[in-house]
Amino acid sequence: MAMSIEEVEAAMIEKATKAPKPQLYVKDFYKCDPDRKPREIKKIANKLVTKGELMFWSSGSTTMYARPDRIKNEEGAEGIN
Repeated sequence: MAMSIEEVEAAMIEKATKAPKPQLYVKDFYKCDPDRKPREIKKIANKLVTKGELMFWSSGSTTMYARPDRIKNEEGAEGIN
């Protein structure tokens, strides 16, 4: 049975919270629901950014996703929103 949007969101938040590195590529979230297409996962990740659960983080060349509290704790400063 397919996961609901809420279940996928919860899995993505958990992954972003527990991952060894605070910043994740969108492809890192694909395993949260292997039945969904990559574009759907990206839309859910962007929705989580809108909700404030995730934030965009830029390395200068690549945009990644991160939990706002992890970026603050890891880098000692506010992340880029």
